[in-house]
Amino acid sequence: MSADNDASLSIYDETLRSKLAQKAKEAPFVPIGMAGFAAIVAYGLYKLRSRGDTKMSVHLIHTSVGAQGFVVGAMTVGILYSMYREYWVKPKP
Repeated sequence: MSADNDASLSIYDETLRSKLAQKAKEAPFVPIGMAGFAAIVAYGLYKLRSRGDTKMSVHLIHTSVGAQGFVVGAMTVGILYSMYREYWVKPKP
């Protein structure tokens, strides 16, 4: 790799981090949803061996539904929180 290529990757990485930090500041439930999704998928993969008599497809479906449900729940809470801040907490002019 050349020095120019390393610099461009560094700039790309910094912009990606800054975008994620900005998004976390604006809507803190986005990174919470991402982290919860990753945690549920990791737990489902960890429990893959001890699933008992459950078919693998059913176990994977339950894992994906749980992870998606967590993301939808985090998004719902985030939307309700932003609506609360905008309509009830914000003083009327």
